Amino acid sequence: MQSRSIVSTYHKGLGIGDNYQQWNLLREDISLPAAVLSSENLEFNLQWMQKFIEKYNVKLAPHGKTTMSPQLFHKQLEHGAWGLTLATVQQVQVAYSAGIRRILMANQLVGKTNMKIIQQLLDDDPNFDFYCLIDSTTNIDQLGEIFNNERRPLQVLLEIGVQNGRTGVRNEDEEKHLLSALSKYSNSLALAGVELFEGVLNEEQAIRTMLRRAVTCLQRLIDSNQVARLPPILSGAGSAWYDIVAEEFTKIGPSVDVILRQGCYLTHDSGAYHRAQARILESNSIAKEISTTGTLRPALQIWAYIQSIPESNRAIIGLGKRDAAFDAGFPIPALHYRSGWSKPVDIDSSAYEITQMMDQHAFLACPTDHKLVVGDILAFNICHPCLTFDKWRKILLIDNEYTVIDVFDTFF
Repeated sequence: MQSRSIVSTYHKGLGIGDNYQQWNLLREDISLPAAVLSSENLEFNLQWMQKFIEKYNVKLAPHGKTTMSPQLFHKQLEHGAWGLTLATVQQVQVAYSAGIRRILMANQLVGKTNMKIIQQLLDDDPNFDFYCLIDSTTNIDQLGEIFNNERRPLQVLLEIGVQNGRTGVRNEDEEKHLLSALSKYSNSLALAGVELFEGVLNEEQAIRTMLRRAVTCLQRLIDSNQVARLPPILSGAGSAWYDIVAEEFTKIGPSVDVILRQGCYLTHDSGAYHRAQARILESNSIAKEISTTGTLRPALQIWAYIQSIPESNRAIIGLGKRDAAFDAGFPIPALHYRSGWSKPVDIDSSAYEITQMMDQHAFLACPTDHKLVVGDILAFNICHPCLTFDKWRKILLIDNEYTVIDVFDTFF
């Protein structure tokens, strides 16, 4: 069978045709490098997180910026997600165009064009449930001017921040000034609850302190009847500390919508999130309980050829910074395959290690007695899904026989 180049086959993203399910990685039907998702591991991760949020009785709005793939957005919704988190107005437009009607933009809505886009979506669609963040009186005045006299007020969440962190109010005095400014726009801006991103901190105790501050803030707003939404929203959680967020936020009681926003659980990784999940399994009883058949699995790999072996202890791989994230660690070799073998074999990642990456090349350190040859295929697990997904416009979904069963589009 003639090999397929994903770029040429999917010119301008017009579709995948009728024959993609005949493609098989082991037959080399695909032009490599390629980004590949395991359908089995993807499904396992979706079910695992669904069990977690059900056990805690919380809601999930996974961060769509991880994949920017509408097909994956809908899989997350099918597995219990309440809505979707996004970071920019452009991302919101992609999700809305794909049929997503509940979006938490975990960012401030800044800029006239951005505001007008959201205003138009809200004006045109009464079923569009949208939230954004506020942390300054200046932004409140800007939003109030644009959304003034709207049929529906813009729903906003007060963002809690920490000193030397990212966005968010730093203390109770700033909170009071913010609420005073917000009260002038009661017809156009509606306070829906409180939000934070705990990932700006690295230590558990500091994170718990920040989370408890958010709980206290929301309770104060509830007691003073300053929250327009019932039930109020309390939201946080990236992919590293979602267990701590669930523990602390659920203490406020069932009358609040606790919304977690982790996104990388979908594909997981073999780096920082692998280490974070190990901590979670060690300390969180609910995570332990639902992991009797296993925990989150790496579902995303990059497959590439060995294209040169210039020295006895080094191989050059046909993948690089254009193909995989490298900010949180280099890709990790996982599988080795040679034409004619019945299946790939595991490769010892303690003996084979990427030591350097260039745009289109990776330097793989090898034992001097290795058995690799030019033309062999290696599959690499990745560190940091977000910055790997955004390098690909087409992601191949494969079954356990390495046959392509679907192709997911991304929109970065």
